Amino acid sequence: MNARMIVSALLAAALSARAAGDERPAEPERPRGAIRLFNGKDLSGLTTWLKDTGHADPRGVFRVTADGLLHISGDGFGYVATDRAYRDYRVVLEYRWGDRTDGGTSVRNSGLLLNAVGPDGGAGGMWMSSVECQLAQGCVGDLIPIRGKRADGSAVPVGLTADVVLGPDGHPRWKDGGVPRTFTDGQLWWSRHDPDYKELLDTRGRDDVESPRGEWTRVECTSSGGRITVRVNGHLVNECRDVAPAAGKILVQTEGFELFVRTFEVHPIPR
Repeated sequence: MNARMIVSALLAAALSARAAGDERPAEPERPRGAIRLFNGKDLSGLTTWLKDTGHADPRGVFRVTADGLLHISGDGFGYVATDRAYRDYRVVLEYRWGDRTDGGTSVRNSGLLLNAVGPDGGAGGMWMSSVECQLAQGCVGDLIPIRGKRADGSAVPVGLTADVVLGPDGHPRWKDGGVPRTFTDGQLWWSRHDPDYKELLDTRGRDDVESPRGEWTRVECTSSGGRITVRVNGHLVNECRDVAPAAGKILVQTEGFELFVRTFEVHPIPR
């Protein structure tokens, strides 16, 4: 077989594998320096997903404003995602709420999804399998396993372990030195989650560290070696270990509420 025939055979095999859905995802990337996931100009390096329209965004749910912000209108359920998977990183998200709500009385809601794997919409048609850092009012920094399925229908293992203490409301909150508990569903509440919080639109918990509505909130999540830590406006609010998946894409949800993002970037973990 000559060189031309070999090249043709390899190309044919690659196309056949692609058609059969056998492409292997790229290995997660460890950032070597700061990477602006959102560049303030366009959606380069990002992909979008909506439950009702897939990768198409006919309503312009995700767009860039004239002053360089990522505008998420909240019209529908889905996300904007990095086109690459990452490992051993610190992601920084700075956001503030807009005016649009879902028309109900519950808190404004969105999430930062970490280590997302599997097909788009693999979890309920809306998300990817991942660990969510909650952004809902009063709950910023809660951690939630989101379990979905692979393309072949098999379940993607998602879970985490944390030291917890039960509050007077019976919900588990992260507490260093608490009782170890493994989560494969449910919600790990941040350390000072107000037990009397009613989760009503634009209300605040007694010890909330997120910024008041209209101001920017900074969330930093470090994912490294199967551990996740969450800081909100500089305050350590949650921590877990034995995280699965331990690497993947990073997503910002649209979940019925308008959101503006000015910073979305990853940084390396110092060695």
